[in-house]
Amino acid sequence: MAEVALLLPGQGSQRIRMAAGLYPGERVFAEAMDEVFAALGPPGDRLREDWLSPAPRLSIDDAAWSQPLLFAVGHALGRLVCSWGVRPAALLGHSVGELAAATLAGVFRLPDAVALVLDRVARAAAAPPGGMLAVAASAAELAPFLGDGVTVGAVNAPRHTVLAGAREPLAAVAAALTAAGLAFRPVPSLCAFHSAALAPAFEGAESAVGPRRTPRLTVYSGYTGAPLGPAEVADAAFWATQPVAPVHFWSTLDSMLGDGEFVLVECGAGQELSKLARRHPAVRAGRSSVLPLLPSRAGTPDADRAAVLTARTVLTDARGS
Repeated sequence: MAEVALLLPGQGSQRIRMAAGLYPGERVFAEAMDEVFAALGPPGDRLREDWLSPAPRLSIDDAAWSQPLLFAVGHALGRLVCSWGVRPAALLGHSVGELAAATLAGVFRLPDAVALVLDRVARAAAAPPGGMLAVAASAAELAPFLGDGVTVGAVNAPRHTVLAGAREPLAAVAAALTAAGLAFRPVPSLCAFHSAALAPAFEGAESAVGPRRTPRLTVYSGYTGAPLGPAEVADAAFWATQPVAPVHFWSTLDSMLGDGEFVLVECGAGQELSKLARRHPAVRAGRSSVLPLLPSRAGTPDADRAAVLTARTVLTDARGS
């Protein structure tokens, strides 16, 4: 069978009680989540309560909610897949998903990764309010709309580009996009991740980057479009500036699928990366396939468990054939 690659999503994929249906019955997943909550210290218990609540006290689009929980859920789902006897041949994370991927691969110890997430949250809170827009256009088409701190935050597919910036300039860009007849939607975020608007808040962030080790698994970086090498692993600035730097998801996916045939297993809430991956020629031609772990929309705990059971059956049956 094709080898397994894990896709770990980032900001914008969060939702209320994401993957919480697995918490009571999936021991490996629950233990991994609890390890993150413990590493968070006193805020961890409150965040666990918020995660399990149908009415969180924090906005789920606030980085203080979304960033640690996106990291925790991606990491815990990755641990769950590995507990089935699956050894991923590759990992590709989007935004904070790259930190979760690097942790699964052994680059960071979990406490050091969680400390870095907390530092990112604090710095994001100190930045001016902002946001992101997902636009149905190429980065080249959007060049005339850039400026005043609004930049390309991510290129997720040939005609799926994310713009990011401070609130007022981004609102002006949204009006211009509407006038130009370009379709777009807001990315759920209260922060202008992956834009120059965050740069001042992230000055000196290298001090929060803990020790790193050589990865045990291949991690494709959405910031370089290639597997992590010794230079990236060793460079504290590489990790410190990820919330400011643009994400090149599509070119990185293209690089990975050019290196082999994979079952792309999405380890996160929803199926945003799965939807993007299905556009890739290698998937459309059947050389690689897509397997999300969770339903595309928020549902019941039973729906979460049923989706994971289906994925486990597909992966374990394929390994046994």
